[in-house]
Amino acid sequence: MNPVVKLHFPEPSIAVVVLEDRASSNTFSRELIAGLMEAFHQIHQNETLKAVIIHGYDNYFCCGGTKEELLKIYLGKITFADLPFYRLLLDCEIPTIAAMQGHALGGGLAFGCYADWVILGEECLYSANFMKYGFTPGMGATYMIPKKFGELLAHEMLFSAQNYHGKTLKARGALVNIVEKKAVIQTAMNLAKELADKPRNSLIVLKKHLTQKIKQELPQVIEQELAMHRITFTGQEVKERIEALFGR
Repeated sequence: MNPVVKLHFPEPSIAVVVLEDRASSNTFSRELIAGLMEAFHQIHQNETLKAVIIHGYDNYFCCGGTKEELLKIYLGKITFADLPFYRLLLDCEIPTIAAMQGHALGGGLAFGCYADWVILGEECLYSANFMKYGFTPGMGATYMIPKKFGELLAHEMLFSAQNYHGKTLKARGALVNIVEKKAVIQTAMNLAKELADKPRNSLIVLKKHLTQKIKQELPQVIEQELAMHRITFTGQEVKERIEALFGR
């Protein structure tokens, strides 16, 4: 198994994916992406599973693109659509739970929002920080974050690129489940156990139905975000912001 993404099965019908790339603080390193792809390939092949939990380590859930990836996008060498892992939680046929027990930033927050359930920690930081770098959001963030947080709050998050504590988002009426950091993973496990009590085929059929509209609408959103990137992911200021913010 990939050393930075661990897959284990606390119960026969529940899979837990742990992101633990300490060298890159759970940014989208090559190792993390490869590990995610491998883990969900194994999950897809396991016909006994009924629920998937994904969480990070210590104070990190997932922190978005690496400096190298952002600079490659800036140079036109790649786009975020070339990194197919971002839909893994949506495309998994069984229900997925993003237990964001640590900070989730930018693409990391967008990635977690593709899960069927999102659980945040009151003490952790969450940010749609794309605009801090000077470019518009990608990875479907303009669609998925409003779906999970509510439109008005999500628009503020996307425009401002500010950091929000989970407790603040809870007070502001975010639609996701927000509990104490220490309770995030256990809350996810309790939910997974409830799902594990249901017939697998019924879970698959219901998820397919509930995600049908998202899957129909998402491709157009991705095209629109890529078009915005062709306009905003340019200019010396964007490069300077990437260099400066990763240099802190």
